[in-house]
Amino acid sequence: MTRKFLDETIDNLKQDILNLAGLVSAAALESVDALLENDTERSKAVYLNDAAINDKRVAIENACLIAIATQQPLATDLRELASILEIATELERMGDYAKGIAKINLMIEKKSTKVKSILQLQEMVEIAADMLQRAVRAFVDLDVETARSLPNDDDKVDALFNEIYAGLVQDMMEKKKHISLASHLQWAAHHIERMADRVVNICERTLFVATGEMNELEESDDQWVMEIK
Repeated sequence: MTRKFLDETIDNLKQDILNLAGLVSAAALESVDALLENDTERSKAVYLNDAAINDKRVAIENACLIAIATQQPLATDLRELASILEIATELERMGDYAKGIAKINLMIEKKSTKVKSILQLQEMVEIAADMLQRAVRAFVDLDVETARSLPNDDDKVDALFNEIYAGLVQDMMEKKKHISLASHLQWAAHHIERMADRVVNICERTLFVATGEMNELEESDDQWVMEIK
């Protein structure tokens, strides 16, 4: 196998990662929109389309393993291929979060989602989806600056999650009939919060490829971490 062939293989895998990230981002946005609109048909589509995300992850994994086994990659190549494997898994799990939100909409009784703070879910998922697109592009372009800065946006997602969670708890206290619905919506918010956390993992992979070192990226306002150092 020639050097050119290996380079082309890695470039194609990076494009596959970009495409998979696009599918996951669209699924996350659609799942929340369907939830807020009480649209069960769109939720069913998100739920069923998760199989395509899983299939693409498996295809990427197989291609990476074949490249490792047959193309004699160097150390830098191995870091890229190992990171592509890990990112594909992260993306597949983010797809599971979108599927989970779709499932929530299918599970809860027909209702009004106009409970306190719920519209903030839209802002939350838009930030997370934008983070995902920028993180994957940073990986493909080896953009270390963007990879280091994205955890700041995770702070915004965490802040929105805390607001949503507190608002839903308050709503449950004030209106007993909202307890079941609010509990499900808390899970939806939690799925988005975890999606943003996994985006940070992708950023860590970019730095691993660039430096050869695997370190955790810390959120800028994680004050308690600063205090124990």
